[in-house]
Amino acid sequence: MSEFKTYHPIVNFIYFVFVIGFSCFLMHPVCLAASFVSGFVYSVTLRGKRAVRTNLLYMLPMILITAVMNPLFNHEGITILEYFPNGNPLTLESVIYGICAAFMIVSVICHFSCYNEVMTSDKFIYLFGRVIPSLSLIISMTLRFVPRFAAQLRVVVNAQRCMGRDITHGSILRRAKNGLGILSVMTTWSLENAIETADSMKSRGYGAKGRTAYSIFTFDKRDAKALVCILALGIYTLIGGILGKTHIGFFPRLALSDISVYGITVFVAYILLCICPVIIELWEVRKWKALRSKI
Repeated sequence: MSEFKTYHPIVNFIYFVFVIGFSCFLMHPVCLAASFVSGFVYSVTLRGKRAVRTNLLYMLPMILITAVMNPLFNHEGITILEYFPNGNPLTLESVIYGICAAFMIVSVICHFSCYNEVMTSDKFIYLFGRVIPSLSLIISMTLRFVPRFAAQLRVVVNAQRCMGRDITHGSILRRAKNGLGILSVMTTWSLENAIETADSMKSRGYGAKGRTAYSIFTFDKRDAKALVCILALGIYTLIGGILGKTHIGFFPRLALSDISVYGITVFVAYILLCICPVIIELWEVRKWKALRSKI
C-alpha cells in the first residue's frame, strides 16, 4: 500500500505543498475535517496499524490541551458562557477556535509524517540538488535526522543496559551520570555523522559546476495525469479560498462563508485533493485483484 510513493518526486512534492499549505490556513470545519481524516487514513495506509497507536498518542493529548488552554488565555468573543474566578469570561468563540486550532495542528503534523514516508532524501535532493545544492543537502539531512537519531539512541541505550549503565536503576546521581554518558555518546555520533556525510558528498563532487547525476526517476504518462489532477484541484481550491468561499471568522462572533454551488464545488475539490493518495492506493488494489482473478 505505497503506490503513491512510486510516482515522480515532483508529483509527491506538489501534492504535499498544496495539502500542508491549505491545512495551515483553511480553518473552515469542512476543510479541517477533510485534512484530518485524509491525513490520518493515509498515515495508516503507509505505516499500518502501528500508525494508529502513534497518531492517537500525540493527537488526543494535543487536541485536549490546545482546546482547553486557548479559552484560558483568549477571552475574545461576544457569546459568554461563564466567568472564571479571576473575572475573565469564557466565550463560545474562544472554545470553538481552540478546537479548530487543535485539529489544524494535528492535521499538519499528520501530513508531515506522511511527507517523511513518501518524500525520501534522495527525492528531495533530486528536485533541488542542482538549484540549491547546499540548502537541499542540509534540509534532507535535517528531515532524516530525527528517525535516525531515535534508532541510534535505542542501540546505545540497549548497549549501555547490557553494560550495567542503565538510567532506570541505581541512585539519582548514578542515573544522572549514566544519562549524561548516553547524551555524550549521541552528541558525538551526531557530529561525526554530519562530518562524514559532508566529506562524502564533497568527495563525490556534490554541488560542483558541471557535475552530472544519475537519476532513477522518470516522468511518464501516469505521473503527468496525476500532476494535472493535483494542480487542477489545488489551483481550484486556492481560487475558491481567495474568493472567500472557505472563509470562517471566529471573533467577535462566528461567521461562515455563504453556502453556494460554487462554494460546494470548492469543498469537493479540496476533499478530492486530500484523498488523492488514498484513491490511488485503492485503485491499484482493485487492479491487482482484477489481475489475480484472471490468472
